[in-house]
Amino acid sequence: MSNSTPYPIGTPGQKWTDADKAQWLAQVTIKRSYQNEVVSKLIPLTSQFDQVQYGALSLNADKYPLFGFTSKHWDNNKKTILITGGVHGYETSGVHGAIQFLATKAQDYTQYFNVAVAPCVSPWGYETINRWNPKAIDPNRSFYANSPAEESAALMAFVASLGTVYAHIDLHETTDTDELEFRPLLSARDGVEYDKGIIPDGFYLVGDSDNPTPDFQKAVIDSVAKVTHIAPDDNGQLIEVPIEQFGVINYPVKKLSLCAGITVNHFNTTTEVYPDSPLVTAQQCNDAQVAAVTGGLDYIVDYLKL
Repeated sequence: MSNSTPYPIGTPGQKWTDADKAQWLAQVTIKRSYQNEVVSKLIPLTSQFDQVQYGALSLNADKYPLFGFTSKHWDNNKKTILITGGVHGYETSGVHGAIQFLATKAQDYTQYFNVAVAPCVSPWGYETINRWNPKAIDPNRSFYANSPAEESAALMAFVASLGTVYAHIDLHETTDTDELEFRPLLSARDGVEYDKGIIPDGFYLVGDSDNPTPDFQKAVIDSVAKVTHIAPDDNGQLIEVPIEQFGVINYPVKKLSLCAGITVNHFNTTTEVYPDSPLVTAQQCNDAQVAAVTGGLDYIVDYLKL
C-alpha cells in the first residue's frame, strides 16, 4: 500500500540535498540522556570487565563517548563472543538488554569464552530516539570500509582489535515507528515512493543467508520463547521475507553491510524485539534480549563440548 502523503522535507521523487538533510537535523530534538540512562549504568561494570573507550562522536566527544567491555582475563586460547546493542539508538532494549547481560549473566560465560560487549553503538541516536545518525545515515547499512557513519567505523575498529570473533549477536527492536516514521523518512531521503509494510507482533531473528545455522537460531528462539511470544508468520513471511523456520528469517548480512556481518564468524544472529506489543513490558523486552544471548551461548557451549 503506497503512502500518498508527501513527507514534509524534500521534494517528492528526488533524493535529499544537503539542505534537506540540514533541515531534518534542525528539527531533531534530544528526548533522553545517554549519560544518565546508559553511561551511569556502565560505571559499576568496570569491577567485572575491562572498559575500553573505543571512540567518541565528533558532534560532542565529551557527551558521546563510545564504550566497549571485555573479559578481564583475556585468553587467546578461548573463542571470542561479541554482543552489540544500540546500533539503532532508538531501539531501547538492544541497549539495556546488552547492559543487563553484562550486569547479570556475562561473567558466567567468561569461563568458556572471551566476552566483548558494545552496549550502545549510536549514543546520539539513543538520545534523539532515532534510527539515523546526524548525517541522515543509517549505521546498520554502513558497516564497510571507509564508512561514512562514524559509529560504524569506530565499532569496526574496536572489533578488529579483538582478533577472530567466533559468534556475534546483535540486539535490535522492530517498533511501530519503523512504519510510522522511519521508513517514510527513508523513502523521502532516497526520493522513492513509500510502500507500507507489516510489523510482526512478537520476537523474531534475522539470520545470515550465507551462513544460516538453523540449529543455533532455533536454540535462541526456544530460549526467548520462555520469556516472551515469538512472532507468527504472515503467510510464510516476516517483514515480507520468507521464514526459514518459526521466528527466523535470513538476510545476506555482509552484502547489506549490516552489523552482524562485520566479522568472519561461525555463528551470528540479529534479534528483533517488538516493544509496542500489548503483551509485553519494557522489562520483558530486556529479558528477551538477555535470553537470546544466553540461549545462543548455551548452544555454543554444548556445540563445542566445553
